[in-house]
Amino acid sequence: MAKKLIQRYLPDPKTITENRYLAFLGRALHNPNLWHLNRRSAASAFFVGIFAAFIPIPFQMVVAAILAVIFHCNLPLSVALVWITNPLTMPAIFYFTYNVGCYILHVPVSETSFELTIHGVGVELVRVWKPLFLGSIVTGLVGGALCYFLIRLYWRWNVIQNWQQRRKRRRQPSRSSD
Repeated sequence: MAKKLIQRYLPDPKTITENRYLAFLGRALHNPNLWHLNRRSAASAFFVGIFAAFIPIPFQMVVAAILAVIFHCNLPLSVALVWITNPLTMPAIFYFTYNVGCYILHVPVSETSFELTIHGVGVELVRVWKPLFLGSIVTGLVGGALCYFLIRLYWRWNVIQNWQQRRKRRRQPSRSSD
């Protein structure tokens, strides 16, 4: 059940291997372990995908793909999870990670507005990059680790449920037609 649920939402492997941004990975994309879905590969993919999603850089999918190749976890799941940070959720997520970084660095959270120009954004980024990146890394690591353990627990719970259902079916007397 857990495997079927996850596979339902995964992108097609052919779509990922033909992605022009991932072409530099070459033959590494043909490793069958990157496409296999089991408890370890799914949990590791959640860790990688969540971690990459929280890093405020462009091309997060490429980062997730590289990490999936390095850690031999499910590539499609890692890449798909990066979309947790999308244009709708990104402002809230990165504001939260900025606050976490400010808390860790003991820096006051600034509530100033800025000009929406290249210069204005550049000035603001120079001021907030340390707390933003630190908060993003810490939040990505904690969120990834939490998801890793939750997926492992969920997968194990699901396997135990399936075993119990099989046992129950075996114990029931079969109804034969007379």
